[in-house]
Amino acid sequence: MAGRVAFITGGARGQGRSHALALAAEGADVALADVPGPIEGLGYQTATLEDLEHTAELVEKTGRRCLPMTVDVRDPNQVGTAVDRTVAELGSLDIVVANAGIVSTAPLDEVTDLDWQQMIDTNLTGVFHTLRAAVPPMRRQRFGRIVVTSSMGGRMGIRDLAAYNATKWGVIGMAKSLALEVARDGVTVNVVCPTTTQTPMVPHPERIPEGARERMTKLNPIPQPWLQPEDVSRAVLYLVADPGVLTGTVLEVSLGGSARMH
Repeated sequence: MAGRVAFITGGARGQGRSHALALAAEGADVALADVPGPIEGLGYQTATLEDLEHTAELVEKTGRRCLPMTVDVRDPNQVGTAVDRTVAELGSLDIVVANAGIVSTAPLDEVTDLDWQQMIDTNLTGVFHTLRAAVPPMRRQRFGRIVVTSSMGGRMGIRDLAAYNATKWGVIGMAKSLALEVARDGVTVNVVCPTTTQTPMVPHPERIPEGARERMTKLNPIPQPWLQPEDVSRAVLYLVADPGVLTGTVLEVSLGGSARMH
């Protein structure tokens, strides 16, 4: 990946930060997009400008260039401007990781209109904005590797996650359809589906209720409660390093949960 340019949404922390560092370690320059500041109705703190700047510093310590940008993926103009800046300042757009996402849990009949709209706007429409902006420059250069972050919640039903899962099922259909549209243009589009991953979206281990870790461990055939972001980054690297024969693929990183599915 030496000399390639990667654009990562939700890049300030968690999985996005891990993906940025993994790609930089392989030689890619990185554009980071995130929306510092709170999102109304969420039960956890979103990334801060300090998170974004710190990730940029970590990338630059690898010797690669980094372009951190404040971008709200819900706004198509902001996404389009960020992609244009990436091409203008870093020279190309070779890899896109559409990773930005939020989560809110509640039984379906208790999901508020605000909760629903925030998740649709970020997790589904935000991916649409990102992919739509990325395709033209990739087509022009006849090369592109796109990875969309879905979830194991996009592969099955889960109690209290109906709204979130709806967005994660949706991005899989979007990615597969786009994969067909750009298959002759040197562009691949694949999906990674992590199970629960220890990021700031998930309560810190010290704040998880007593017994919850054990219950989560028992849910997984591989006896671990959750993934680390680096586990997902290995899947992302696999998909973007492909020479161009994998597209429309869904790669599940599930601690064995995939073995229970058709």
